[in-house]
Amino acid sequence: MSSDEEVFRELGRSLTSTEAADIARRLSENYPLTSALAGLSPARKAEVKPLLKPIADATDGLGRLIGALWAVAAAREVRTRVEPLWTMPGHVAQLGALTPSIVDLVDGARMSVVCSTFNFQTTSGLWHALERACERTGVDVCVYMDRDASKKGASGPTPGEVAAHLARARVFATTTHDGKYVVNHAKFVSVDHRFVIVTSANFSWSAENHNVELGVQIDDPALAAAIEREITDARKVCYEEVCV
Repeated sequence: MSSDEEVFRELGRSLTSTEAADIARRLSENYPLTSALAGLSPARKAEVKPLLKPIADATDGLGRLIGALWAVAAAREVRTRVEPLWTMPGHVAQLGALTPSIVDLVDGARMSVVCSTFNFQTTSGLWHALERACERTGVDVCVYMDRDASKKGASGPTPGEVAAHLARARVFATTTHDGKYVVNHAKFVSVDHRFVIVTSANFSWSAENHNVELGVQIDDPALAAAIEREITDARKVCYEEVCV
């Protein structure tokens, strides 16, 4: 296998359809390579640029690179699907799925679950779904939560208790920035780097079954990858890993 082929295979594994198309479009418009990578996070640029630069700099390499990027974009393209996700008392909601369907999504995870919340309650269906995910071989579970939720009147286990209970998961709790604790109020679940749920619901029985809550479930690998990269990068400033 030629070195170019190895690079193209690596690009196919690492770039999303949206990323590949954006880079190809910018290169086609004669943007320099650094500018063509403007849509990537700094960490992603550092990962991708060394793959692209030798080919882009070679004689006739730019055309081959652009063609390969368009091929990656086409091969990895998935049509985005979005549907509402409701909690309403008495099963009033008629449009879209219900919040407890998060449990089914997590139970179906085969690669990864990334979950961010203010706090957990052990009555939550998601809490038990995460337990089951941690028991399945090959499923990486990562949890982000607020360090001081229990001190702010929210019931449920502390980050240390979550880390001890979900022993195979990586748990991150907010830390200080500019002398103040960061509050984690982002509530989302990303499954298998593809499905994303963003919701107003806390992870509790009442939020999943009784309150009026609204969220969206999105089938979009590019969005899932972008969200996961962003919160991973935020670990440097906003979170610290909880070790037990």
